Amino acid sequence: MMETIGNVWLWAGFSGLVLLALVADLLLMRHGGAHKVTFREAAWWSLGWVALALLFNLALWWYVGQSAGPEEARRIGLEFLTGYLVEKALAVDNIFVFLMLMTYFAVPEQLRQRVLVIGILLAIVLRAILIFAGAALLAQFHWLLYVFGAFLLLTGAKMWSAAGEEPDLGKNPVLRWMTTHVPFVRRYHGNAMWLGHGSRRRFTPLFIVVVMIGITDVIFAVDSIPAIFAITLDPFIVLTSNVFAVLGLRAMFFLLAGMAERFHLLPYGLAVVLVFIGAKMLLVDLYKIPVLWSLGAVGTILATTIALSLARPARAAAD
Repeated sequence: MMETIGNVWLWAGFSGLVLLALVADLLLMRHGGAHKVTFREAAWWSLGWVALALLFNLALWWYVGQSAGPEEARRIGLEFLTGYLVEKALAVDNIFVFLMLMTYFAVPEQLRQRVLVIGILLAIVLRAILIFAGAALLAQFHWLLYVFGAFLLLTGAKMWSAAGEEPDLGKNPVLRWMTTHVPFVRRYHGNAMWLGHGSRRRFTPLFIVVVMIGITDVIFAVDSIPAIFAITLDPFIVLTSNVFAVLGLRAMFFLLAGMAERFHLLPYGLAVVLVFIGAKMLLVDLYKIPVLWSLGAVGTILATTIALSLARPARAAAD
């Protein structure tokens, strides 16, 4: 049986807030029309999404405090904040791969918002399915925590060894299959993802990019969702922190699009985070690392990596 603080009112409030945020985002994007998103616009949107997540956490802390006491409210608040930070940090890797996909397919600047919005909607649905499936399995089979922990250790080691190497998208098996088996035209046709109907339908490059972004996010979710289960097994906290981290992906993409080289050491930091969380999972029955310590460790690792990246730019490191 899954233990969760989520009741009907909390689930309804969370769902309503996310729905309102998505509608507002889509309406404002449509009002602005297809355009190139500026750094200033992306920065304001990023701050807005972070503020929304923190306000939700504050409301959750207050609600739990009223019903279960201050100690429980503190625990839930820290679990949400730590999970949100971990998911937000791991989402940076998604951003860099999304950027490579956009560059590889030469997606026009004015179409990138549309691609990311559709990708984010897909990501929310697919992550919700993975989270509930994972929570149900962990409730029945405790030993899966050790499997997840070992998987995160291996993933962290792999990420460390691959840091600094750009993936060759041309060798991606899904992409190769799609470009050889899916009938598509070679140029963009505005916002259209396909032309014609039935057997005469031809897909545009926009369709392929959207599918690849959805698949990429699922692949990354396989890494990030076990990471948050090391922090909390409550599916409500896991899903809400995940969704709020994903909601800010579009703004974060445009914020980091021109700054990928400046954070060249961040993949090493993310690798260390995954190893730390994997070890935390493997030690869960011997010693449970406090959530506050986890939050401090993850924050310190990421802050140190970012500071070192800025202090020693990629070109200087190469020289």
